Amino acid sequence: MTITRRTFLAQTTSLAVVANLFPTLHAAPDSVAGTLPAGFMARFPACTDYEGLVPIARIASGRIIHRFFDTSPISPSGRYVGLFRLPHENRTPQPGETGEVVVVDLQTGKERIVAQTRGWETQMGANVQWGRTDADLFFNDVDPATWTPFAVQLDPATGKSRRLGGTVFTVSPDHTKLTSYNLIASRLIQVGYGVVLPEERTRRNVGPVADDGLFVTDLASGQTKMIASIRDIVERAVPKLDIPNSERFEFYCFQIRWNRQGTRVMAFLRWHDPAAPKGGPRLLTLVTMKGDGTDIRLAVTPKQYARGGHHPMWAPDGENITINLNIRDGTKELDLVSVRYDGANLHSIHPVGSGHPSMHPTLPFVITDAYTHEPLARGDGTVPLRLIDLRTKTEVALAHVLARRSDSAKLTSEFRIDQHPVWDATGRYIVFNGVHQDTRAVYIADVGAWLAKAMARV
Repeated sequence: MTITRRTFLAQTTSLAVVANLFPTLHAAPDSVAGTLPAGFMARFPACTDYEGLVPIARIASGRIIHRFFDTSPISPSGRYVGLFRLPHENRTPQPGETGEVVVVDLQTGKERIVAQTRGWETQMGANVQWGRTDADLFFNDVDPATWTPFAVQLDPATGKSRRLGGTVFTVSPDHTKLTSYNLIASRLIQVGYGVVLPEERTRRNVGPVADDGLFVTDLASGQTKMIASIRDIVERAVPKLDIPNSERFEFYCFQIRWNRQGTRVMAFLRWHDPAAPKGGPRLLTLVTMKGDGTDIRLAVTPKQYARGGHHPMWAPDGENITINLNIRDGTKELDLVSVRYDGANLHSIHPVGSGHPSMHPTLPFVITDAYTHEPLARGDGTVPLRLIDLRTKTEVALAHVLARRSDSAKLTSEFRIDQHPVWDATGRYIVFNGVHQDTRAVYIADVGAWLAKAMARV
């Protein structure tokens, strides 16, 4: 059953309760950093086809996505949303092919193309994300003259831009640094998250190399340095990685992100044996380290990952990580698990894991989605937008989001349409991807009243 906004608000607690939980949300527009413009959802089409239990607005459509479940696409002021538009939805991107960086104005309801870029793939787009202010929008591009990838710092209002020395996967919490792995080579271990260059420009890392790893770009100088090489990780991690015959494997780093305190980063190290049939299994471990590359720890070991698992995320405390992981003997099912940055205190916090889980900034809730092939999906091309109450280990599907196009069954996983639900800075709104009229679209859900009611109930 679809609940209208009027019915929903009448059935929930008063907005005064919402204001107590989210004190910045009812200030005048632009008066508090992160406050979304008052009444912005009425400026966009209401989503009525996802069986939503909360108000949902479709803010953009037409081959468009927001980035990932670890960075909100909403600007620091709360007024703008940074998105990426693919040039097509069913063909592998080619070197030099351009997509569009798009900014949606929540105050006016208008969208604008602010840049074109060659530095993108199908899952993350160009890794579009905000820095310290609304004048700091970051994304990747590629110089086709030299086939060099680089990050761009753009002021969308003026068009003034700056080319930086490295690439961007995430911006540090203090907005002084960009972090990245080798976005070119990562395509050899998993497509969709980097940039596309001609094949002869894509190097293979044979053995635990010392000249590839994890990188930080200083925004003041624009210069990039490697904080930890693949060899550093293999040789210095605690507990030590035991990889027999490591020289025969290809190694790649993948996905790096900071905790909110800016004290540690997490990243994957992935490897496989290219001489094995079909390249052999893709092995991986989750490592954490300080921002300078010291104190390398294994949060999830290769043996633990081999049981099944995916999508780690820092908890708000900066010490622990949430992840979908198989920890129960005799089953292939995933729990939603918490583990400390060094692998200690691994335990289940919810008996059913799926999708891309992240904790609310301040309240005891997790938002996640699911894959269309996972048991929680209904088999009709939709997936649940799961809101999990960690106090009671109960959950509700806030919506059933369409996650496939009419041709999705013919395409490889490179073209899957993940929801990547992410909290805004205040914790009242959730941004996620979906499908509208057979094309990718981006939505914002207002869960403030729902969370207030849940907090009052328990």
